[in-house]
Amino acid sequence: MLWFLEDSTMRRLVLCLCCCLIASSSPSWAQESHLDKPGEVPKYARDPIPYFTTGLGSFHRPISSKNTEAQQFFDQGFQMMYAFARIDSIRSFREAWKRDPECAICYWGESWAWGSYLNGPMSVDQSPYAYAALQKALELKDQASPRERAFIEALSVRYVKDFKEEKRRELDQAYADAMAKVAAQYPDDLDAITLYADALFLLEPRRGRRDLEAPNVKRLHKVLEGALAKDPKHPGACHLYVHATESTARPQLAEHCAQYLGKTIPGASHLNHMPSHTWNEVGRWGDSVDANTQAWHSDLKADAGEGFAIYPDHNLHMLLYAAAMDGQGARSIQAGKDYAKRTNDTMYHALTLIRFGRFDEVVEITKRPEREIPAAAFDFSQGYAKLKLGDADFAKAYLAKVKKAADTSKAQFRTHPAARLVGVMADLLDGEITRMAGDLSGAIARFEQAVKLDDEMDYDEPEPLPFPARHWLGAALIEAKQFSEAEAVYREDLKQHPHNGWSLLGLQQALKGQNKTDAAVDADFAKSWSRSDTWIRASRF
Repeated sequence: MLWFLEDSTMRRLVLCLCCCLIASSSPSWAQESHLDKPGEVPKYARDPIPYFTTGLGSFHRPISSKNTEAQQFFDQGFQMMYAFARIDSIRSFREAWKRDPECAICYWGESWAWGSYLNGPMSVDQSPYAYAALQKALELKDQASPRERAFIEALSVRYVKDFKEEKRRELDQAYADAMAKVAAQYPDDLDAITLYADALFLLEPRRGRRDLEAPNVKRLHKVLEGALAKDPKHPGACHLYVHATESTARPQLAEHCAQYLGKTIPGASHLNHMPSHTWNEVGRWGDSVDANTQAWHSDLKADAGEGFAIYPDHNLHMLLYAAAMDGQGARSIQAGKDYAKRTNDTMYHALTLIRFGRFDEVVEITKRPEREIPAAAFDFSQGYAKLKLGDADFAKAYLAKVKKAADTSKAQFRTHPAARLVGVMADLLDGEITRMAGDLSGAIARFEQAVKLDDEMDYDEPEPLPFPARHWLGAALIEAKQFSEAEAVYREDLKQHPHNGWSLLGLQQALKGQNKTDAAVDADFAKSWSRSDTWIRASRF
């Protein structure tokens, strides 16, 4: 359901959810017991959740309940849903209506949280709980305010008693149309506008590049920009706007609200992390490192009840990637180690060591991942390290394993098939073996193939490899004294990864080879590499 989580993460999440404790009393449609029963709300949703005195933001949406705790848990549930902490949000809304069983909008909150959101569609198994909570909200709506009734009635078109996946688009469209009316009726209600935008977003493909001139994209942006013009710190609107702009030609559109987003709900690790989706696209690598460090700290604070752990593996992946692009070797490698500890997968520990040329440390990693693509990344790393340590025969043996995986594996890493992702690594290792054997033109040909496969990979944030293939191609072209070709390679990489010091150094070298200088490039390199802990002589080790 969560498109960017690795298999190991999902296994742990399911295990965790299955081990949750049991809550106290609830209405007749969801009676609690010590065992799950047919139609009963699952244990992971019944588990009581505390009200967090730290980690929450200032978000507040007054409700018609006079119960202070119901209001607190309602606000908490809203914040958690804006941060994509979906299960915790459900639990918090349930705590709200437990404090006030007559609170219609509290049941609406639970129903909303059960539904589809940007990182995952509502499952058929979960749909009865969304429907049941909404029916309770409808039953009590006469006690709600007119505005709350509008939210409840709009959500009522989203759920049916017998949900079928083939009807999802039809129901989502009806909900978007209904929320459009609510947003028009209450134009100063930023949550109404945000939920309308969220409904529109669910009608769009989740993956791929977005055309700013496409009518649906323009409409989505207009709705979100309307909310952010009134409050650039709105956590829900800014969160969605970062996602709506990151894969367009103008990701910088979200820079203004991204400045605030990570602090709007301080303990929500996903919102701490979210600005990095913008920072990576515009080349603010240091800011991305800081955002994901904050996110990782919130994940750790969750154990002390001071933060909300939301996609910690993803936060570590983004941290190691951004730090690698920023030249911060220690932070990148440490994040790779932490990723390995959490996932039992050494892929990124090994790849970050390759990025920073710490080959003697690569061969000390002996645990080969179980899954096919991470295992191939391990083999690539071991082969590359062996080559650099002077054992070309071992490198060739590992290359054979990587090539076999690229040619035969049907596995995917997120959305990336092995043929493409593992193919990039196979060509990089093959090219480096060829280069070190003295065949520079043959190496360039293999690096060009790696770049081709790299360019064919789907848009992803972060990219699956912590280094672009062009860093190898550019370095080989400089070695071959093909300086103008190298310049073109590095300038193209800087379009895709702005302000990365690896390509800026390569571009300096390519220009020098042509007896040219560029003060802007020199200044960019000095600024972009100012946080680096690594001295480099080329765009790859």
